[in-house]
Amino acid sequence: MNRHYPNTRLRRTRATTWSRAMVRETVLTPADLIWPLFVTEGEGVEDPVASLPGVSRWSVNGIAKRAKEAVDLGIPCIALFPNTQADKRSDDGAEALNPDNLMCRAIKAVKDACGDDVGVLTDVALDPYTSHGQDGLVDASGYVTNDDTVAVLVDQALNQAEAGADIVAPSDMMDGRVHAIRMALEMGNHPNVQIMAYSAKYASALYGPFRDAVGSGGRLVGDKKTYQMDAANGDEALAEVALDIAEGADSVMVKPGLAYLDIIWRVKQRFDVPVYAYQVSGEYALIEAGAAAGVGDRDALLMEKLVAFKRAGCSGVLTYHAPLAAKLLGG
Repeated sequence: MNRHYPNTRLRRTRATTWSRAMVRETVLTPADLIWPLFVTEGEGVEDPVASLPGVSRWSVNGIAKRAKEAVDLGIPCIALFPNTQADKRSDDGAEALNPDNLMCRAIKAVKDACGDDVGVLTDVALDPYTSHGQDGLVDASGYVTNDDTVAVLVDQALNQAEAGADIVAPSDMMDGRVHAIRMALEMGNHPNVQIMAYSAKYASALYGPFRDAVGSGGRLVGDKKTYQMDAANGDEALAEVALDIAEGADSVMVKPGLAYLDIIWRVKQRFDVPVYAYQVSGEYALIEAGAAAGVGDRDALLMEKLVAFKRAGCSGVLTYHAPLAAKLLGG
């Protein structure tokens, strides 16, 4: 195409609001958002997370109210993460398998309140339940074992499915866990429960506030680099995604989001499945801190980043800013 000035003036279509709307290539709506929520024990509890300004841990009844809010805002799905009490944590994370644990009670409360008006996505990993803060079982040398951990994750996923979870999201990065969970769901009469695999989850410095919120940060012994991905690797992410799709994932996730837009783009170009990004706790906190410091308008900073995720190929974004973004989009 041989385009040249003045026959072509690219500013023509930017001149008015209505024209910019007509030619906009990327569209963001509330239906593109998933709202992560933290669950804690008690009744009527709203416990602010100090490192996540504006984010709280909610007791089960509060989570049900937040789910109703999501429905009203047009947010189609919420993601639940439990803050398990210290006396219920153990080396083997056995509380994850308790059918009356905090996560299962929250799932049931949301389904009782909202039915199928909102989807419930649940985290499948052991770090909210272990005394050592790792995502799996640890051997005598401190190494997080793979196959033994997968066996527990399968039971955890089934426990959540029985409680009413619509999507189970294994975030542990163990090899082979997607296939094992998929087979268990099929055999356990849960063929319609989706799997959103944390396929390219990087060992990031941006997870700190999340670990504070679920109570695992101060407990973490060592790091998670033997199972979470090296930030320098891109081809490996494609290999992880390919494996998870082959094993039965319905959708895949790249985590964190903004620093890995290239990975999102490559995954979307290579694979014909929905791709999600998690705008993680550190990304949220940086927006809030930047706005507080006068770096820029919070709403504008947020929306520019969310549009970037969509432009890179995301089907949707997990973000703690979901209710704010939905209000801005609806307003």
